[in-house]
Amino acid sequence: MKPTLPLLSLTLLGLHVETQTQAASTSQAPIASPDSDSDFVCSHPPYKVHLVSTSPLIIYIKDFLTEAERAHLKKVRLVSSSQVAPGLESTNTTTTITSNHRVTNIPPLTAKSKNKFHPSAVADGTKSARRTSQSTYIPRDATVHCIETRALSFQGLSTPRTHLEPLQLVKYVPGEHYHQHTDWFASPAYTLASAGGNRASSFFTYVHVGNETTGGGTNFPLVDFPRDEMNAAGGPGRWCEVLDCDEPWERGITFRPVEGNAIYWQNLLTDGRGDPRTLHAGLPVTTGDKIGMNIWTRQAPLSEEVRGVDVYPDL
Repeated sequence: MKPTLPLLSLTLLGLHVETQTQAASTSQAPIASPDSDSDFVCSHPPYKVHLVSTSPLIIYIKDFLTEAERAHLKKVRLVSSSQVAPGLESTNTTTTITSNHRVTNIPPLTAKSKNKFHPSAVADGTKSARRTSQSTYIPRDATVHCIETRALSFQGLSTPRTHLEPLQLVKYVPGEHYHQHTDWFASPAYTLASAGGNRASSFFTYVHVGNETTGGGTNFPLVDFPRDEMNAAGGPGRWCEVLDCDEPWERGITFRPVEGNAIYWQNLLTDGRGDPRTLHAGLPVTTGDKIGMNIWTRQAPLSEEVRGVDVYPDL
């Protein structure tokens, strides 16, 4: 029997719609989890979708990650992807792009690096004061495979799994931030079809936000506040649950960090060029801590060397 996705609540430009969809790529069939003796069942939560902007396309997703998934991700301590393709930043290796654009000095895909997080790098693999967070790539297990499936289904059933980069956790403690940047790459050296092309889309999901956490919002300075959602008095209304309404509108929009929720956006224009309006920043955490997760989808397939062997079936 083909499983159904849960009832989704959609808020599209002020219009509230409820719909139920089916997706052949999701399954309730048990998948054996490598870190548990019990069978793992991939099921998807009844997340709610809010359309923030149509151009660029930015969607806010409430309850994208379940409580169990967040707890599982917070236990991750292995770096399974210590190597990178061109444009997939690395914190543990030196990546060399040769004259024929082949990548060298990439070790085999292993979980050799124990422990927690490492200082984050920017897109070219270097450390920078522009990005002071800590990051780690996530070993693929049944839970991670299930999250990948959800991200793919959200983007449409035609999106191949091989276009997904290894998922990345990023941790911020007080004072840490990621200055304004885009997820898409400007350098042609990082956008070769043989290396996966450019990043077509991004999810940033909030895995952990402590009760004492302040700051740490995600700012898009070139995106207008969704004024269609103003209340009768001319104020921003219910968007204040999602966006920081204390920020002046000329600074764009700042998403509040809410555990379990996610932001999705498309990085490229219709002609394949990067969309400069997707410039964004991880604002400094002032108290507490925050763990987020990046889910990046490329234009073209990534090699098994980068993604690793996927032993979980798409049922």
